[in-house]
This record gives sequence, C-alpha cells and structure tokens, in this order.
Amino acid sequence: MDLNELRSNIDEIDSELIKLFEKRMKVSEQVAEYKINAGKSVFDKARENQKIESFKALAQNADNKDAAGEFIEKIMEISRKRQYDKLMENGTLDNGRDADPLFSGFVIDNSLILYRNATKEQTFLRDTLVILSDKNSADAVYSIAEQEELVHKCMNILINESARRGFYGNLWHSFLALLLVSDENAYSMSDEMRGDSNGSMREIALHDLARFKRWFDLDFSEMTKRLGTPEFTALLDFKVQTLDSKVFNTRVRDRICELAKTLSECKNAEAMQDELSLFYKQYGVGKFGLHKAFRVRHEEPVAAIEPIRNIKHVKLSDLVGYEIAKQKLVDNTEAFVSGKKANNCLLYGDAGTGKSSCIKAIANEYFDKGLRIIEVYKHQFKDLNDVIAQIKGRNYKFIIYMDDLSFEEFETDYKYLKAVIEGGLEKKPENVLIYATSNRRHLIRESFKDKPAVLDDDLHRNDTVQEKLSLSNRFGVTIYFGAPEMKEYDEIVRVLAARNGLNMPEEELIAEARKWEMNHGGLSGRTAQQFIDYLLGK
Repeated sequence: MDLNELRSNIDEIDSELIKLFEKRMKVSEQVAEYKINAGKSVFDKARENQKIESFKALAQNADNKDAAGEFIEKIMEISRKRQYDKLMENGTLDNGRDADPLFSGFVIDNSLILYRNATKEQTFLRDTLVILSDKNSADAVYSIAEQEELVHKCMNILINESARRGFYGNLWHSFLALLLVSDENAYSMSDEMRGDSNGSMREIALHDLARFKRWFDLDFSEMTKRLGTPEFTALLDFKVQTLDSKVFNTRVRDRICELAKTLSECKNAEAMQDELSLFYKQYGVGKFGLHKAFRVRHEEPVAAIEPIRNIKHVKLSDLVGYEIAKQKLVDNTEAFVSGKKANNCLLYGDAGTGKSSCIKAIANEYFDKGLRIIEVYKHQFKDLNDVIAQIKGRNYKFIIYMDDLSFEEFETDYKYLKAVIEGGLEKKPENVLIYATSNRRHLIRESFKDKPAVLDDDLHRNDTVQEKLSLSNRFGVTIYFGAPEMKEYDEIVRVLAARNGLNMPEEELIAEARKWEMNHGGLSGRTAQQFIDYLLGK
C-alpha cells in the first residue's frame, strides 16, 4: 500500500470523525440547555476524570491508552467551551466555572461574599469585560471574532443600563457604583440602619471591595486597540444632551455619578468603604434608597414591592388654594419624618379637588428626608401584612397610599385594612403611616336604612352603623377638600393660565372657563386644569 492510499484511508477516517464530532457538539448544546434550566455547572471534575479513564480503557492497544486520554480530554474541553458559550448567550452565570482548567490562566471574581445580588445581565456584563480587558484571559476563552462581538454586546448592555438612569461620565465606573448602592445585603443594610459597621462584617465587606477596586482600576485601552473597537472609549467619558431625567431621581443619579468618580480615585478598598458608608448613611441602599414611589405586585410566597420610575413631579405650591388643608397635611407629615408621633390621614371631599395631587407632592417634597410612598389598591389589602413585614425594619418612613378608597355594602376587604391600621395583635411599625383619599367621609356606603327612624329587620342597628364608621375613625387626621366656589375657580384658572404663559384677556379667559366647567364636571381644580390643557392644545 503506497503513501497516497494510506493518506486516502486517513481522509476516510477523518470524514467519519468529523461527522461524529459534529454529532457530539450538537448533543453538547442540548446538555447546555438542560444545565441552563437546571442551574447546574458545566464542569464536573469527577465526571471528567471518570470519562477519561473509561475512554482510555476502550483502547485495545496499550500504547494508545494515554494518547486516547489526551484526545478525549481535548474533546471535552471543546465541548465545555461550547456549553459556556450557550450559557453566556442566555445571560446565565456558571458559578462553578472557576474550578474549570479552561480558566486556570485567570480569575473570575465570583468569590464575592456579600455583593452577590446583581442580575444575570449585570453579572454577565461585569465578568465579560473583566475577561476581555486582559489579553491572556480573553484569548484562553474566545476567538478574536468572539471577543469583538462580546465587546459590542457589553456596550449595548452598559448603554441601556446607564440610559435608564441618565448616567454620564465613565459609564463603567457608574455601573460598578450602581452595583454597590443597589445591593441589599447584611453589610449595606446594617450600615444604612446603624451607621458604620465594625468588626467582622466590615472585614468581610473589605474582601468584596478589594475586588471592586480592581474592577475600578481596569484599563481598557489595550483591549480597544487589540480588538479594533475605539468606539468603546466613548463610554468612558459619556456626554448627555441634558441632565434632566423623568425616569430616575436626578439628585440620586448625580450622587451615584459623583460616587463613581470618588471611588475611582480611592487609593485602596478601605477608602472606598468610607465613601460607600457615607452614601448608605445619606441615601440608603437598594430600591428604597434610589426610588421614592412603589407599587405592590402579588407573588408567592410574599408580595413584591416594585419601584415606580416615573412619578409626576408635582409640588404643593402647584395646587392653588386649599392652604389650610395643605398645611394640616404638611404638619402631620413633618412630625412623621422627624420621628415624632403622627396620625394616619384621610383626605376626603369632592372629586377633582387635589387630594391625590397633595399626597404625590408630599412624596416629592419629603424624599430627601427619607420619606417613601407605596401605592396599594383595594384588591391588594390581603398583601398588606407582607408589605409591612418587608419595610418595618428599614431606615425610612413609609406612607402606604390608597387612592379613591371606598367600599360598597357587600365588600368586606375593609376588614383587612382595619386590622392593619389598628386592632391586630401585632403593633403597626413606627415608620409606617396610611394616607388615603376618598370622595366619601365614612368610606363605606351608607343607606337610609342605617338611619334610626327607619324600621328594618336589623335588631342591632347601632352596631351596624358603628361597624361602618369604625374604618374612617381609625384615621386620626381627616382633611376636607370641598369644591371651590365660583370666585375660587376663577382664581385657579388665572393662576394656571399665568403659569403656562397663556396671554388671553382675563375677561375672555374667565368667560370661556365658566362655559367649560358647565359641560365638563363642574367647579373643581381638575376642571380648571383640563380647560388650560385644552387652550394649550389649540
């Protein structure tokens, strides 16, 4: 048999090998899908060793056993790399990957102890950029084409993360600062509630911050040059057209950007910890530190409290009139945020008079003093105990806000609210108040049969009446918002027109406003605002 025939035989064998190899890779991808769903790690050292030994045993020629072991070991490395790629495409983090020999040339910082609560996408962004920033690490895992693709994918995630919050400057540093101020862990929450933490907890936090220090100090210049991605440098000095933001509190946004700059200039982890502790003390940590308003979503086993990112920026001064009512609400709220005794508030009266706007304004104006507001709807009263359990230990003052609160006779959900406000065995936390608005003074629908002059089959009519009054009586402060008189309505229209720059003769303005109210809900501040909006839209 000549050389060409021998080579032809090898080609035939290789042809069969490539078919088997591709078949193996397809199964490997299916294994990755299973591990993604099951949360299992790709690398299993015991399984790998067992596979190598069993494969070597299949070799009939003893001289081939070691080579067979090397062969299957290389195949399994390629297979694992394919599985890691699948996990990365899914945004899934493999916490067991540090033990894989594939990554022995570098360290992925999954050794965080406290600050482990980043989302999958955030973790993917962080760890991928850490790898790509080092040539040896990146080349050990990815081809050049894969590295270029991953840089652009990371840019997309980083831009989206930052755009939602209006970040500017070095977006990588702002992203790292966001991870630090968002992570509700034993150290950060202890720091928020009691000030600087000392002892073992502080030492453990320093362990994590030492890793963040390395990430802050990363130099991406070699990466951008190596991969030909100079566009990445735009993210390290990001310019925005305006610093205004309707989706994120601008003051906190600015503070995070300032914190990012300060942390990047710190000489060591200890200095970073001091700056971070100051932030926790001033602003808090996590969703309650970074947002002012929240809603409740029912989940099992406990209700979820979600931030509302776009709250109307109304102020009390925007509400024309009702000075006595507003002052009564302000006095109660100021006592509450100052740590003094305060009452639950019921704002009742005619529709469109500014009851809800007053509470929104309170949330805006007292945010810097630690006030947070959680909106709860009537059908969510069963979740109230879960909500209170989540907020009672936090270093904030919470108003549970219930808008347009009222009940028909057949509705019994108000009994849950009664127990929460006053009457249950567990004491309501000192940092929680309930503010509600309603068009009804007594909240529960009443009828003529509740009057003592009318006879019916209720033998204990007084008990029935007291039951209906018991809910509203649990609000220590009740504030009435009545419909304005004509002169007050005219004044509201004048003020709103001036604020919005409408240059209409006053007599014509008032005449048109009175025509408008007759066909659009009567005299109220809401009607006046709708009239002004109508004029602005013409």
